[in-house]
Order: sequence, then structure tokens, then C-alpha cells
Amino acid sequence: MFDLRPYNRKNNVTSYNPFREMDSFFDDPFRFFDGKALAEFNTDIIESGNNYILEADLPGFEKGDIKLDVKDDILTIKAERHTETEKKDKDSKSICCERSYGSYSRQFDVSGIDTDKISAKYENGVLKLTMPKKEAPKETSKHLEIE
Repeated sequence: MFDLRPYNRKNNVTSYNPFREMDSFFDDPFRFFDGKALAEFNTDIIESGNNYILEADLPGFEKGDIKLDVKDDILTIKAERHTETEKKDKDSKSICCERSYGSYSRQFDVSGIDTDKISAKYENGVLKLTMPKKEAPKETSKHLEIE
């Protein structure tokens, strides 16, 4: 049976391991302050009949900010945000310009998915992918003659 799990280049398939989290903290204790640890978004993966449903929380993004790519049975979801807001008071003596940039990316092994039939929808900050499972190969039997 196929399990849909987040893809990690180091070990291909990942699952939560609290000891790995502690090890990574001691390897680089400041990674939480430089934004690397925050560069992921939450996902839910649900098995529903002949499909997997992947829901990714991407609030504040526009549909055009989100890119989906499948290559070598790896699904990549990437979202980038670039916003700039300028505020001026009535006398134009004070100006405030605020910027917000962010890039988020996740990868998933989709080797058990019919990638040609994946559908995607983005609504109310949630990206929803419907991913049909590949049909199981039919078993065939062949009689062999002994010489």
C-alpha cells in the first residue's frame, strides 16, 4: 500500500521524530531566528476512497503566488509573497514603508499517484489538491512448459 508522506531530500520519506528535532536544534540553535524553521506551511493529507486529498494552509497568498510542480514523482508546492505598504500622515512629514517577503516550499512523494489527473483549487487561504491513486497492477498468471 502506498503512503503519501512529505518528501525530504536527505532521506526521501520523513515522519515526525522528536529526537531528530532536538538533534537539529543542537546542530544549529539559531535556525529559529533566521526564518529557516518557519519556511514550511501546515498540511493535512486525507485518504478518501480512490483519492488522496492534500490541504495546505497558505493564508494571505494570492492564487498567482502559488506554484505547483511534479517532477520525478515529487510534488513541489511553493508560495512566495512580496508586499510593500507605504503610509504617510496628513502633513507628509512622517513616512512609513513596510515590506513583507516570504517563501514557503514543501515536497511530497507522489509515486503512487496518477499525476496526470491531479486537480488543484485555492480558496480562503487553503490550497486543496485532489490526487487520484494509481490503479493497482492486475496480476497475470502464465503457465510455463518444462523442457
